[in-house]
Amino acid sequence: MNVSETKSSGLLREYKIVITANEIEAEVTKKLHEIAATVKMPGFRPGKVPLSVVKTRFGEQARGEAIKIALDEGARQAIEGNDLKLASQPKVDIKTYEDNKDLEASLACEIMPVINVPNIAELTIEKPRIESDPKEIDDALSRLADENRQTVALAKPRAAKVGDVLNIDFVGRINGEAFEGGAAEGHALELGSNSFIPGFEDGLVGTKIDETRNVSVTFPEDYQAAHLAGKLAVFEVIVKDIQEKADAIVNDELAKRLGFEDLDGLKDAVGQQISGQHATALRQLVKKNVLDALADGDPFDIPPSLFQQEYEAVARAMNPNAAEAHDDDDDHDQYAVDEGMSKAAKSDAKKIATRRVRLGLLVTEIGRTNNIEVTEEDTRKAVFEEAQRHPGQEQMVLDYFQKNPPAMQQLAGPIFEDKVIDFILEMAKVMPVVIDKDTLYQTNDSDTKSDKNAAKTSVKKGARKKPPAKKVASKKPGTKKSEKKK
Repeated sequence: MNVSETKSSGLLREYKIVITANEIEAEVTKKLHEIAATVKMPGFRPGKVPLSVVKTRFGEQARGEAIKIALDEGARQAIEGNDLKLASQPKVDIKTYEDNKDLEASLACEIMPVINVPNIAELTIEKPRIESDPKEIDDALSRLADENRQTVALAKPRAAKVGDVLNIDFVGRINGEAFEGGAAEGHALELGSNSFIPGFEDGLVGTKIDETRNVSVTFPEDYQAAHLAGKLAVFEVIVKDIQEKADAIVNDELAKRLGFEDLDGLKDAVGQQISGQHATALRQLVKKNVLDALADGDPFDIPPSLFQQEYEAVARAMNPNAAEAHDDDDDHDQYAVDEGMSKAAKSDAKKIATRRVRLGLLVTEIGRTNNIEVTEEDTRKAVFEEAQRHPGQEQMVLDYFQKNPPAMQQLAGPIFEDKVIDFILEMAKVMPVVIDKDTLYQTNDSDTKSDKNAAKTSVKKGARKKPPAKKVASKKPGTKKSEKKK
């Protein structure tokens, strides 16, 4: 067997593998003897089947296995003999082969770049924090009170206005004929909630108790019930009662309606929630600062296949319509997801993809050289935290991850990245800075998108199905367009 390099360009390597006819035949004979020792054939005792008979029956199988073994060995020699650190799965192609002649094949692969890890101790990283502001809690409580205002009877008779809650009976007709799903009795409707199709709620503004009004509306062209889409309907509506929203008051009664013993308990919960939100945002910002510091280091080439995968992911996110159009096309060009994108958008996508891959490789290298690993305990903790984010469905989430190793493994990427970030923050020069809330969230919204999942290129990808959706409190009947006038 002879292995020789035929191409070395950037991170691309190609090798020619020549396997002699004698080597192949020797391996074929070896495989035939292995088959003969175990095969059972009528008329022969086990292990006593003549080699010629085995060859007639299993010759092609043995040759295929022999060639595979020889090619695997050739690939091994090329990779190990040249001390290659692969960035992707190598590709082996047979160029020429005939019986009793030498086999010639090629091996193409991408290697990992040489990554110069910066001196972490010399990095200067800003670590933001924000001053606590009691007004935040007060504002949040006011919003809660406004969102949870109770309805009360009108102080005196008047016409309905936006914000009022009407109790109505209605029947919808198209061309004089009632249609399925177009009628209800005793339905509570808040005017201005936009829970019915456009025009319906507007048509009830100005009504009074016991008034009957005909409201004409046209179903949207994209309405989910195709037989109603674009149709003109007339709804006969009887207003049985009108209630108005009570004043928004922050007190113990509000707290009790929300499930707390008193206002102090509600304040504590709101404060913890706000603190948690700020902590998450601050963590994202300091992570961005770390990644920015790493990105300022020495540039290096990135494997084309990793860039290609990341570019496609970025382009899909930026251009979802094109992605959907090509989902079922197995023959489409891998870059077809950017079809229709502007030149500037494509350029941005390339910059984001390049940054993500470089940071991912750099984060991975820092973790490798500093023996940072993701333990089973780390992943178990992550699964438990994921389960807690789905109240009432905890066991379903746990079962999902236990039965889906790829999903479990996918958790490793963010965990690994967080560990590396924490390591860098311990070793680097950290400068505390005070920022205001607006700056915190403005910065996160505008700048962290390109850093999302920086370490994703360092972990094995697995097809992850979504865990069970979060359980949310259902709205009142008829508050969704899909639930009405079908």
